[in-house]
Amino acid sequence: MKTIGMIGIGMMGHGIASNLLKHGQSLTVLEHPGNQPLDALMAAGARTCTTPQALAAQSDVIILCVTGTPQVEAVLLGDDGVLKGMRPGTIVIDCSTAVPASTEKVAAMVIAQGGQFLDSPMTRTPKEAAEGRLNLLVGGDAALFETCKPILACFAENIVHTGPIGSGHRMKLLHNYVSLGTVTLLAEAAACAQLSGVNAQTFVDVLAMGGGWGAALERLKPTLATGDTSGLRFSMSNALKDLSYYNQMASDTHADHTVAQAVKNTLETACQEGDPNALVPELIGLLVKRQGA
Repeated sequence: MKTIGMIGIGMMGHGIASNLLKHGQSLTVLEHPGNQPLDALMAAGARTCTTPQALAAQSDVIILCVTGTPQVEAVLLGDDGVLKGMRPGTIVIDCSTAVPASTEKVAAMVIAQGGQFLDSPMTRTPKEAAEGRLNLLVGGDAALFETCKPILACFAENIVHTGPIGSGHRMKLLHNYVSLGTVTLLAEAAACAQLSGVNAQTFVDVLAMGGGWGAALERLKPTLATGDTSGLRFSMSNALKDLSYYNQMASDTHADHTVAQAVKNTLETACQEGDPNALVPELIGLLVKRQGA
């Protein structure tokens, strides 16, 4: 049994933390204004710390579940960051979505200080996080991956070893580009259908009978049918962040990203014109409003 410290108790992190506790893990979480309420976690036995340094000093394993690369670098490398308090042998597992080049840089710093590192980004939604049914894409040493699997299995249903450090984040960005890119494409088509007078149910039914069927359509169905956006609880600002990271990764590897840049531009405009914290399915209404103006 390892002593686990966790940084980032947001919508995804709260589910991870609750499932670690359900499986009897010893858990300390970082106090932070961006956390979801901690009452239920503390009632289940979680403790708290006020700095990443203090949390690292008492943890065998540190799980990060923060917004993105700037936040990962801040909690690891800051003046009161993890590296200031980390003990030799400590395992850092980064479940955030991050730029792979940064992941490789911070992992090297963790290892140079005697620690170990896995990048383990997630797919699926807060619903699956709460159910302990996330998908994890894990980059890092194969033996370390096997050592950590019992911890990861506390909150994940499917756990894939993707290769060396950084490969987990690369695969996550590829996944989210395809997933969010498809949702963005469907949202644009749905807006065009609405403006053209095509019935929303007919639009869904015809796509579902052919090549338009898939997870993206299933997640947009409630929005198209009733305006319910809960089928995809993912904010447009987060989608823009992920597409920005993907475009940076593609640029760094000299891969073509013409379509990805167009998706990023659509999300960027949506964040500028609407509420960045709005959920991605709300993109349909924003596009109707813009195109119909």
